[in-house]
Amino acid sequence: MKFSEQLKNGVLVDNPVFMQTIGLCPTLATSTSLSNAIGMGVAATVVLIASNVVISILRKFIPDKVRIAAFITIIAGFVTIIDLALQAYIPSLASSLGLFLPLIVVNCIILGRAEAYASKNKVIPSALDGLCMGLGFAFALVAMGFLREILGAGTFLDGLTGLLPFLEGVIPATGFHIPGLHDYPATMMILPAGGFLMMGFIFAAIQHFMSKKEDK
Repeated sequence: MKFSEQLKNGVLVDNPVFMQTIGLCPTLATSTSLSNAIGMGVAATVVLIASNVVISILRKFIPDKVRIAAFITIIAGFVTIIDLALQAYIPSLASSLGLFLPLIVVNCIILGRAEAYASKNKVIPSALDGLCMGLGFAFALVAMGFLREILGAGTFLDGLTGLLPFLEGVIPATGFHIPGLHDYPATMMILPAGGFLMMGFIFAAIQHFMSKKEDK
């Protein structure tokens, strides 16, 4: 499969969140702001690529009976590295993501790609699969985080300078305030119920778009 097709499948056609409806727990919990969404998306993508590569390399040496346990151990190793790195260099993001960062270990997107793809394919295709699925997951997080932050807090890019320090002086530490919404935000949108509502709206929009495309 060509990279362009893999990318299209990962981000759009087989998007893990919007099309396969997996990985919903971290999506709902960490998409309360755009900065959190970017942080979780990047962390999960790095773990996906790294774990896919290692599992692909070891696929012929891992006994079938212990493959799931082996996959989880490999994934846990990379998650620990990411978790410690964020605590050392971006502690604000690590604190904001909280327990959901180490819980990447049991994210069904990562374990699912290890079982369905990396354990059956060569290294380069497995790395590209991890990249594309990671970008699809990050895309879903960013879309949710973008809308929920604006509606639920009335801000845009709040906390992004903590994630990308080189943007200090360009973007305020508390982000940009949206006139009207910042004074009277729909706070529910950054609560769990708001996450479910936003996901429902996005699902409805996708289904509407797909049905119109099929009619044509």
